[in-house]
Amino acid sequence: MRLYSRKQLIVSIVAAASIAALTVVGIGLVPTSSRGATGEVDTVAALPKAPLAMNTGVEPLPVLSDVSGGFSVDERENIDVYERLNAGVVNITTEVVAINWFLEPVPKEGGSGSGSIIDSRGYVLTNNHVVENAFKVFVNLADGSRYEGKVMGTDSENDLAVVRFEPPKGLSLTVIPYGNSSNLKVGQKVLAIGNPFGLERTLTRGIVSGLGRPVQQDAKTIIRDMIQTDASINPGNSGGPLLNSRGEIIGVNTMIYSPSGGSVGVGFAVPVNTAKRIVPDLIKYGMVKRGWIEAEYVQLFPALVDYMREKGSPLPVEKGLLVSSAHKAGNADRAGMRGGTTPVRYYQSVFNVGGDIIVAVDGMETSSLADLYSALEDNKPGEKVVVDYYRGSKKLSASVVLSDRAEYLGTR
Repeated sequence: MRLYSRKQLIVSIVAAASIAALTVVGIGLVPTSSRGATGEVDTVAALPKAPLAMNTGVEPLPVLSDVSGGFSVDERENIDVYERLNAGVVNITTEVVAINWFLEPVPKEGGSGSGSIIDSRGYVLTNNHVVENAFKVFVNLADGSRYEGKVMGTDSENDLAVVRFEPPKGLSLTVIPYGNSSNLKVGQKVLAIGNPFGLERTLTRGIVSGLGRPVQQDAKTIIRDMIQTDASINPGNSGGPLLNSRGEIIGVNTMIYSPSGGSVGVGFAVPVNTAKRIVPDLIKYGMVKRGWIEAEYVQLFPALVDYMREKGSPLPVEKGLLVSSAHKAGNADRAGMRGGTTPVRYYQSVFNVGGDIIVAVDGMETSSLADLYSALEDNKPGEKVVVDYYRGSKKLSASVVLSDRAEYLGTR
């Protein structure tokens, strides 16, 4: 048995008392909820906290809540938008025509997407790619009812379409109101309602991540001024509304950037002001009436630029649209623009060089055919646009009265 001196005993007792005091203080700061079933203490939660009486000079934030439900103001806003408007979002399914082994046309299930009821008569705004090539279109409402719809009009250049179904008498439809996409701000809260992966009327939220994004769909189509958002958008959300905090449509959810095929927080929506501009044409004509400059064009490319310079053409630019030919008595010809005169074969194509080179239309830089389509996307037949072009090394401008694009291209 080991014997301790009086001095050693006093030191041991003091040390033990100090450890006990520290242990009691530490346990006293741990909230009850941080203990597990075994009574073990969560080490992160057990860290000492700042004294409550410490004055930081900053007033604590108030807890904003709805007394009736205990929800924060932000949560109440989200709930209100969903409860008021989710019935105005429809699920759209399609049937397409396929060819079987006997080369017979047979119906086949197509794709699906979302849409917004924009009129109490049964008009639905959605994406063009949702109803593209559809033989039949079905509109599924929130109450489970299903109606066959009719595609009233489509616009591939903005990936928008209008579908109409006939609601039965006495059925009151929830209409989602238009908002305004011209005054959006990056950081503004947005909500998306749609049918991702067939899960009907799902609400997601996020912010406006960017504005004015140009997104190229194909070789001749760029959708400009798209809204970028981090609100979760997945397959099946296409055509659904992007809403502001008041529940107004500010965009039509259209596409996502995703290496994996799922949402990674980079989604794009067509601005609602674009939809407001073209929907009347879609309903009235089944298409959008757009203006056109009556000429044939060739986009400049390095080999063509080198060839023209070798032939002595004073080419001051390397990007633009070469006017291969200007339609005789057409609006470009009447405005004084000239087409090429020297035919050139390039692979499978034959075109004329020596004509004017367009570099801007209606104030928009024009270096490709997609740029030309975009520059004239919001111009109607009969309107005037200013065309900037080079003739040799001299830069000129012409005011062109636009013709109807569909009529001109349909006669070629």
